[in-house]
Amino acid sequence: MSEEEIRYRPISVKELLTETQTVIELIVDLAYSAVLFHDHDLAEEVMELEERVDTLRVLLLMNTAIAIRDAEDAEAMVGIMQMASVADHISDAAGDIARLVLLEIGIDPYIVEAFKKVKERLVRTRIMPGSILAKKTLRQLGLESNIGVNVMVVRRGKELIINPDAKTRLEEGDILIARGSDVGASELDKLAKGDLNTIPRPTFEVEYGVE
Repeated sequence: MSEEEIRYRPISVKELLTETQTVIELIVDLAYSAVLFHDHDLAEEVMELEERVDTLRVLLLMNTAIAIRDAEDAEAMVGIMQMASVADHISDAAGDIARLVLLEIGIDPYIVEAFKKVKERLVRTRIMPGSILAKKTLRQLGLESNIGVNVMVVRRGKELIINPDAKTRLEEGDILIARGSDVGASELDKLAKGDLNTIPRPTFEVEYGVE
């Protein structure tokens, strides 16, 4: 999206900074996960979020500029503008990492091995027609307690729902980005695609001592 297409909208600077921070944390995690698992879906999501960071940067500059009334305000806003620039550089770097995956450029195996030490992974999946996830809230599904995955983002068309709450109702076509174990991530993907029709319940093994 070019800067010319972004029109001014009155949004609080605090709100823009908060979303920027959240998206930057997410885009870095996604980029590294895309490399680790050679996951094109995660890499594509990085590219989408890179555009979102560009939009946030422009909106932040616009709203900051309007808030400046004198030299004192200008001095106070310098830090915010610098933060916008840093966020842009980080998202660009994450985009470069994602492009390595999309272009099938090999990654140093030592780097991949280092990434494998991370216990959790990210998964990106789309809710397909017939999935049991559709038309249910996150509270009803209990994904975190049942399969150990935390839905971090719901992408619905051009809308990006970050840190969705328990009342968020999922719909067919939603793209979910979630964090969890390898098993939990795999189960979420199967649930979203309709390959799994019931949500697995956690099992507990009880060991009895011998007297």
